[in-house]
Amino acid sequence: MSAVHDEMRETQEAILIVDASSEDYEFTLRGLNLAGVRNPVHRCRDGDEALDYLFRRGTYEDPEKSPRPCAVLLELNLPRTDGREVLRELKNDPVLKRIPVIVLTTSNDERDVEGCYRAGANSYIQKPVNIEGFFKAIQRLADYWFEVVTLPRL
Repeated sequence: MSAVHDEMRETQEAILIVDASSEDYEFTLRGLNLAGVRNPVHRCRDGDEALDYLFRRGTYEDPEKSPRPCAVLLELNLPRTDGREVLRELKNDPVLKRIPVIVLTTSNDERDVEGCYRAGANSYIQKPVNIEGFFKAIQRLADYWFEVVTLPRL
């Protein structure tokens, strides 16, 4: 990757990862790092925390603690409010609906795929089961979403 790409990636906004699994979160961080993505990353461990972050409620009222993400990487299978409901609420908000949501999940259920796209997901990626496949998927995701695509400023 060229220095121009590295510099460009560093100037982008925060990425929000919503995933209860610490292992998957660490793999995603490692994959993004290997792909040259240097954006700040924020993590929410369940759907309620993600909604508080996105809607700036509770401990996230201060915009410094909850900068608007340029993209959300969303696991569907979350404790408390699940990822499907997070997606619906996010895409029903007139401001937040502009944030790209990349569903990055263990689910391969066709109903989830269909439902997520119907609710406004921008991409749906099933997490590969092996680490090499996982890193390869994150590399492709990073190349497309953080290098090729022009994202809106929020």
